[in-house]
Amino acid sequence: MSQDPEQVIIGVDPHKLSATIEVVDRNEQMLGSGRFTTDKAGYAAMRRYAKAWPDRIWAVEGANGAGRPLAQRLLESGERVVDVPAKLAARVRLFDTGHNRKTDARDAHSIAIVAVRTKTLRVLQIDGELEALRLLTDRREALTRRRVQTVDRLQALLAELLPGQAKRDITTGQAKAMLASVRPRDIAGKTRRRIAAEELADLVTIEAKMKKATAELKALVIARGSRLMDIHGVGPVVAARVLADVGDVARFADRNRFASWTGTAPLDASSGEQNRHRLSRAGNRRMNHMIHIAAVTQLRLDTEGRAYYRRKRAEGKKPLEAMRCLKRRVSDAIYRQLLEDAPDTAHDADTGPGGHCGASQESSAVDSHPLIDTSDQPLPGPATTTLRPRPPTRKR
Repeated sequence: MSQDPEQVIIGVDPHKLSATIEVVDRNEQMLGSGRFTTDKAGYAAMRRYAKAWPDRIWAVEGANGAGRPLAQRLLESGERVVDVPAKLAARVRLFDTGHNRKTDARDAHSIAIVAVRTKTLRVLQIDGELEALRLLTDRREALTRRRVQTVDRLQALLAELLPGQAKRDITTGQAKAMLASVRPRDIAGKTRRRIAAEELADLVTIEAKMKKATAELKALVIARGSRLMDIHGVGPVVAARVLADVGDVARFADRNRFASWTGTAPLDASSGEQNRHRLSRAGNRRMNHMIHIAAVTQLRLDTEGRAYYRRKRAEGKKPLEAMRCLKRRVSDAIYRQLLEDAPDTAHDADTGPGGHCGASQESSAVDSHPLIDTSDQPLPGPATTTLRPRPPTRKR
């Protein structure tokens, strides 16, 4: 994609019910702006407004989060769309003259400026397989949460029906046996047992749906030609989440960048004679959770990961520090496997608005929005007081 001087960038601040846009040229001069609803009529009006600039690129903030519905609609309409990470837009807004005052118009302006200045933004493309993986993985995670809630309610009822016989990790078979062993005669006990039986039926249904979703995820991962499941601790759910969130692994320059994105790269916290690192809370926390699951699974089995963990413990590292080392090792293994699974083709796709080559099918804005508090911002100086001075007290 050549950098045409007449090319414009349309920064989009998306919300559920509205979208605020600002149109800027390559010199960052504002050419237009507007606020549109996200329903059918508002979307059509926004498209008509944008047709005034034939050579246009849409820059959507959080195209893998809040901006996903709008970004997908634009892609289906044949528009060129790039993803602007929320962190980059926040940095532009922080150093703007508005002193980080957040409005939809300022957000759209910051998003457009990021798209003009950044050469490494990725062009979004429609990928049906990755979209299916994302939908099924989200569905599987929702079922997992429902299962936990159902099990909690069932255990609470069983603890009242059978005091002292509660189990920590109860199965459907154990729950059935426990219910069959109790026959209350009072109305409260009968009601309690009936509700417990209904919760058990719901649990059986949820587990059946989870099993079906896992089988579908496994089939999609294999059909995509990925061998992530060859890594110990990486099952269909973890592999599908990695593929759906990573998209094109070529957007990471090396394993260190990938580890920073997954939150497994520790931060240097050395001071004076003390040399240490601390846990990083940055990055994609969902991916960090997937890697944590793989690491814990490796510890339970006789794997190289468990041997590596024990070596780190023998070197004097604490359990949490050794676990961080293992998670970083798992992150490197996942990155290496993604590179091996990637097709060995030249990046001849369209470049981004800044001339970046190598488009991705997925967005990078899966990370949480940056938490910027007043204590994190450099203050320009003493603020002008808005309170009236207190009148001096009169001595009697």
